[in-house]
Amino acid sequence: MPVSASPALLEVSGVTVRFGGITALDGVSFAIAPGSIAGLIGPNGAGKTTLFNCLSRLYTFSEGSIHFEGQPLTAYAPHQIAALGIGRTFQNLALFRTMSVRDNVTIGGHCRSSSGFLANALRMPWVRREEAVLDQRAAGLITLLDLDSVAHRPVSDLPFGTQKRVELARALMSQPKLLLLDEPAAGLNHEEVDGLRLLLRRIQSELSLTILLVEHHMNLVMRVSDQVIALDFGRKIADGTPAEVQANPEVVRAYLGAAQ
Repeated sequence: MPVSASPALLEVSGVTVRFGGITALDGVSFAIAPGSIAGLIGPNGAGKTTLFNCLSRLYTFSEGSIHFEGQPLTAYAPHQIAALGIGRTFQNLALFRTMSVRDNVTIGGHCRSSSGFLANALRMPWVRREEAVLDQRAAGLITLLDLDSVAHRPVSDLPFGTQKRVELARALMSQPKLLLLDEPAAGLNHEEVDGLRLLLRRIQSELSLTILLVEHHMNLVMRVSDQVIALDFGRKIADGTPAEVQANPEVVRAYLGAAQ
């Protein structure tokens, strides 16, 4: 799939993060074009989750900059990131297990609502209109992610792979322009991983999304990504097409211990 020639949607420049005497990220730079799928890879401890936490504003970097649609992320508080257009899933599921699939998905859209506590308590007309819009959007995503048959079931009753799709639907409810996926294939079997690959391409195309995923499942990353960024010990060691990164001697060394 061709990548857009538009200016970068996300631009990371010289980002450095230190925890005491440990450097978790060391001058990392890359750019992601709108409408692309980018994979972020690296051995355990390479700094992938640290970078995701910087993009979510959960961590503050000591050097460098991150721009989203040309705007510095540091100008926004963590609670403003979803409304800005950045959605995220996490390594560990963070669902409301006793609530239904539909309710879990709908909750993801409340960052886009404008009604406050008093308006909700009084059931003002615009509150009902907002709720109708959220319900309609949730229904569409539930259908897109093949969750109609379980929409009214509690999340706790569902298989792990289905719960993963529920979390993905909830992240999509915020209408992100950039979707951050933290190990979406973790815990999935071979058939589910291949289904995830097709699903990511479908939602990227139908919702006009840009996706950045952290993933250890190399087959998934190399088959679904337009761009792959490799980290090792907090440094960027490769950035290019899947074929270019797979052939990079530093990437081979990072994973296998020696160039082949």
